[in-house]
Amino acid sequence: MTKPALNINAALALRTLTLGCALLALFACLDAGVQAKQRDDRRLGRIEVSTTPGGYPVIINRGRSNEKRGTTSTTVQLFELEPGTHTVEIEFPNSTLWRRNFTILPNKKQCITLNYRPKTVTIERAIAVKSPCPYPVNISAPSSVREGDQITFSADVGYAGQSGLNYTWTISPPSARIAQGAGTPTITVDTTGVGNQRVTAILVVDDGSGDRTCRQRAQFATGVQAMPPPPRPQARSFAEFPSVTFNEDKANFDNFAVALQSDPTAQGYIIVYNGRDSRRARLNALVNRSRDYVVNTRNIDRSRITVMNGGPREADTIELWLVPRGAPPPRPTPR
Repeated sequence: MTKPALNINAALALRTLTLGCALLALFACLDAGVQAKQRDDRRLGRIEVSTTPGGYPVIINRGRSNEKRGTTSTTVQLFELEPGTHTVEIEFPNSTLWRRNFTILPNKKQCITLNYRPKTVTIERAIAVKSPCPYPVNISAPSSVREGDQITFSADVGYAGQSGLNYTWTISPPSARIAQGAGTPTITVDTTGVGNQRVTAILVVDDGSGDRTCRQRAQFATGVQAMPPPPRPQARSFAEFPSVTFNEDKANFDNFAVALQSDPTAQGYIIVYNGRDSRRARLNALVNRSRDYVVNTRNIDRSRITVMNGGPREADTIELWLVPRGAPPPRPTPR
């Protein structure tokens, strides 16, 4: 890249310097590459780092008690972190340091992918100052993420002037929001509730000079895949036993009542099967005493108990089911 001529001493000879610059492209985590290992501690967040090429030192929280170090590769380097603000640094050649702060949330993923490309800067002898404008502005971000992931939009600005730059980001749709980084070259956007849409980031950069050519605009759009619907809850078989004596039945009903008290949203289903050699009156007696014991003796609200005639089986049998909210009721299985 050739920068505009600078106002330097006329006796300065023409020279070319190679400066290390990182062309930044930060991508939200996808399933390509190494999957994060499941942990029991759901409070942790994750940072996943990769660079092209690999082999560069990465330091998280330099100088702190929880400092972590590693070396980048073209595949994912995983760091699991407590929720909070963490500083990520990657050391590129020629004293080029990439440094960003990230706010890590519980059970959230933040993926950082950096493409390192040296750039050539040519400094020429000149007697006049030339305008640093216009200048290139490019935004890097993933093409696709999953709903709930954090999208990181990063600007690569080729401005050669001395003025401080102003960064103004606009995000659409309105349901997407900037989680951190507003007013800086890098922002993080929360995609919660933005499934099956595209998040568009528009960046306006200006140096405050009022020169229209010093006001540059760029944009990037990322598709957001909707999260699959959660699996439908299912009824759970709690117990199945032959009804021989009522005292033996009561022990099962006692445990059933405790389970219902532990989950106030669940419904209880009692399915009674009539033995082939039993009379109809026996079936009615089993139905009534089962309901009465759970409701009147064990104090379970009658509205939470459903008793069903399951049909015939070889012997008198009782099934107990716990049915979570939204789950379909169990079906009798006579045989």
